[in-house]
Amino acid sequence: MPTIKQILLGLVLAVGIVSPEPLLADRAPSPEERSRIETTLRNEGFTRWGKIELDDDDDLWEIDDAYASDGRRYDLRLHPDTLAIITREPDDD
Repeated sequence: MPTIKQILLGLVLAVGIVSPEPLLADRAPSPEERSRIETTLRNEGFTRWGKIELDDDDDLWEIDDAYASDGRRYDLRLHPDTLAIITREPDDD
């Protein structure tokens, strides 16, 4: 007969397995994706940037704190296939 600890452990594991949260988490780019994204950013005049991740909610690449050649900082969203810049929001924080 299972103990209470075994039952609770089983429930915790079961919830972890069926929970959709890990499936909806944003993800970092693969090395190949990162290389393509960074090439695009440089070609668009950005000199440095922060975190790059694929937002699973709207399936766009998000780049935080991208610095343009004029020193202004932006948060960018790129199309997942073409890497075209969809939004370029000034980041004045």
